[in-house]
Amino acid sequence: MRPPSPSIPEKEFLFAALKQSLRLDGRLPLELRTPTLTFGPELGWVECALGKTRVLAQVDAKMVKPPPERPFEGMITIHSEISPMASTDYEVGRPSEEEVTVTRMLDKVLRRSDAIDKESLCILAGQRVWHLRLTLNFLSDAGNMLDCACIAGIVALKHFRRPEVEVIGDEVTVHSPLERAPVPLAIHHTPFCFTFAFYSDAETAPILDPSQLEQRLSAGILSIALNAQKELCVLQKLGVLRLVDVAVTKAKDLHGLVETRIQEDWLERKVEVR
Repeated sequence: MRPPSPSIPEKEFLFAALKQSLRLDGRLPLELRTPTLTFGPELGWVECALGKTRVLAQVDAKMVKPPPERPFEGMITIHSEISPMASTDYEVGRPSEEEVTVTRMLDKVLRRSDAIDKESLCILAGQRVWHLRLTLNFLSDAGNMLDCACIAGIVALKHFRRPEVEVIGDEVTVHSPLERAPVPLAIHHTPFCFTFAFYSDAETAPILDPSQLEQRLSAGILSIALNAQKELCVLQKLGVLRLVDVAVTKAKDLHGLVETRIQEDWLERKVEVR
């Protein structure tokens, strides 16, 4: 179901406030809502809240046979679901465009960025590896679910512990937590996602961590995933951004300049064919 469009007074009030660098919740334009983390009774169970936006993440692991093309690597799958409990804008069994976008972005940030060392999940090459499943349940949507889900997901992976295993020959023994302490996952880096909202008015500065209303009325969204080591992992753009339009225009100008200069240089040269 398509969400209802904000009313004209809501739009005018929000745009007037943003033009003065004021936000409805009292934050500064580049101020992030402080995340609140709640850990459950089990390892790998984490609930993250950004204001009233809440996401629950849970990690579980099981032993499986690896695919023949990657016999030395474990497997990681990410499953997310936005139910009507998060907002009446979503329907069961019909993934919205936002849900598909969030799921794809999380897959890029948490799985494809090699945050988890997949080779450390190998138990017996070609026969047994760990399969990690990260499940994300969106409990409440008050804007910027992507950043909240990214925090919940990476914290759940860091909080999770897999059982200790012992390999003797081709025999694999899985020890319970009472026998041996569980083992943390080997994590290369910790990526976080930051979402900026841009507006069509040139006098309105971009804002970080937009609320639901700020996100709906934005002209474009830019999500940047990076870690504390300043390594850029993923960059995603949705909608129309003036910066992208400027870059596209400049790219066309540079392309024409390069082609022209190469052609001029080629015409000035005398190439003799022997």
